[in-house]
Amino acid sequence: MAEHTSSSITIEAAPAEVMGVIADFARYPDWTGEVKEAQVLATDEQGRAEQVRLVMDAGAIKDDQTLGYTWTGDDEVSWTLVKSQMLRSLDGSYLLRPKGSGTEVTYRLTVDVKIPMLGMIKRKAEKVIIDRALAGLKKRVESKEA
Repeated sequence: MAEHTSSSITIEAAPAEVMGVIADFARYPDWTGEVKEAQVLATDEQGRAEQVRLVMDAGAIKDDQTLGYTWTGDDEVSWTLVKSQMLRSLDGSYLLRPKGSGTEVTYRLTVDVKIPMLGMIKRKAEKVIIDRALAGLKKRVESKEA
C-alpha cells in the first residue's frame, strides 16, 4: 500500500455503539461535514453496506464517488474506491479497540487524486480529513444522538 496517514481518538462509548454510527451511512451528512449525500447501493448477507455512493463537498474538491466496504468482525471496516470523478484511489479503514471505559478508534487513509499534487500537500489533506472525521464521530457518538 502507498504511504498513508493515520490518527486515533478515544471515544467514551462501547465499540458496538461506535461501529453503529460508522455503519449508519444515511446519517453521515448529519455529522461528517464533507458528505452531503450518502446512498447504500449494495449490502452483504448481514445487511452491512458493501457499496456506498457519497457526494462530497470539501470546499475546493467536490466529488461523486462510490466506495466498496469490507467488514472484518465487529471492530474493523475498510474501504476502497470503486469510482470517482476526482480521485484515482482512496483506501481507508476504521479499527476499533476497547480502551478503558471507551473505544480507541484508529482511522487510516490513503488518497490519490487525478490532478497532480505534491505528496506533502496530499498527506496534509489526508490529515485534515481524518481529524475532522474523528472529531465528528466522537461528537456524534458521545452526544447520544446516534
